Amino acid sequence: MAYVKVATLDELEVGATRLAELAEPVCLVRTDPDTVKAVHDTCSHQQYSLCEGWVDLDSASGSGAIECALHGSTFDLDTGRPDSLPAVRPIPVYACKVDDGAIWVDLDQQLNDAPVPRH
Repeated sequence: MAYVKVATLDELEVGATRLAELAEPVCLVRTDPDTVKAVHDTCSHQQYSLCEGWVDLDSASGSGAIECALHGSTFDLDTGRPDSLPAVRPIPVYACKVDDGAIWVDLDQQLNDAPVPRH
């Protein structure tokens, strides 16, 4: 699989999430006007949709996290590592780029070694 267009910047506000249904469900998070992160949409704790959760952005560092709405686990958007319990396993992070206002994701370019959740 190569990069696939999944949305446009006009469809995703800074600090918001959007679900992209590819071969795997992907949660898109716009972290600033020009940057979108792509992570697997499934919490590694109890397989809940991360797009249903909340985004925490650190404008000073440009980093961010997403919090699962079910039990409050947070995951770093760059590394996929859990920052809080009850989750202890990371979530997959995928290559994502913005080109001329379009958001592109490549599931074949997983940026960490987290196992892909089976659903």
